[in-house]
Amino acid sequence: MWLGLGLLWLVIHLPFAVLLKLGRLLGWGMYHLMRERREIARINLELCFPQWSAEQRNRVLRENFASNGIALFEMAIAWWWPPRRLAKLAQIEGLEHLQQAAAAGQGVVLMSLHFTTLEIGAALLGQRATIDGMYREHRNAAFDYVQRRGRERHNADAIAVEREDVRSMLKSLRKGRGIWYAPDQDYGRKASVFVPLFGIPAATVTATATFARLGKARVVPFTQTRLPGAQGYRLTVHPPLANFPQGDEEADALRINQWVEQEILRQPEQYMWVHRRFKTRPEGEARPYPKRQRRRRKRKSGN
Repeated sequence: MWLGLGLLWLVIHLPFAVLLKLGRLLGWGMYHLMRERREIARINLELCFPQWSAEQRNRVLRENFASNGIALFEMAIAWWWPPRRLAKLAQIEGLEHLQQAAAAGQGVVLMSLHFTTLEIGAALLGQRATIDGMYREHRNAAFDYVQRRGRERHNADAIAVEREDVRSMLKSLRKGRGIWYAPDQDYGRKASVFVPLFGIPAATVTATATFARLGKARVVPFTQTRLPGAQGYRLTVHPPLANFPQGDEEADALRINQWVEQEILRQPEQYMWVHRRFKTRPEGEARPYPKRQRRRRKRKSGN
């Protein structure tokens, strides 16, 4: 792992335009080698966009894998590029929404999506605002150490909050801090409700509304877009959601999913389609994805 991270550190010193080309090349390889993930993405696109032609879905699928390949280098850029070099990539809109919340001493749930650009988007915003991030510990200790340091380096008092540590998250919100949070993945039946996403019943977490209510915080949507031609990234901090939460779990979750749909449609190629978004189904409904292929470990002979 250390060797791989070291090689990645060397590569990201190349010009940004070159890294984008290398990322697309890596994505081409991923498309051909990662058959299981490619199938998941293909199924997701068929479920969400049945009105598209097969040709259109296939084009988005290939571009999506190119975007996933680029994301590896974006992650390394976010962790290791000098701050000044990194800052040149950002075009930020709507920063005043965070500033207004900070002036009022009110916490912010910075509601984001799992676009392939999420790592670099959070890093670029972190240079301009103090944002704590939701964090899931990696099984590999070396990678976890590097990941945590990379995410916390952009402002001195930022912290990475473990995803299951709800108490620390609420404490941060009540102190008037911002927390990066993405509610667009399938976290199982617990603490979720089924509401439509692109017309399909999807297990949707109710935590966004809960955090806003218990943390007395504003929900401020945040998106980032990789711009064409190595122009960098457009970061958009949207106005806070008005009259949210309403106190109705299904209505609040549906509102979140409607926003998710709206933002995905703006840049479907850059969304993380390889996630099993519809794996949790209503009672009696089969999962749309093939069973995972588990590799059997060869037992060593006892000679």
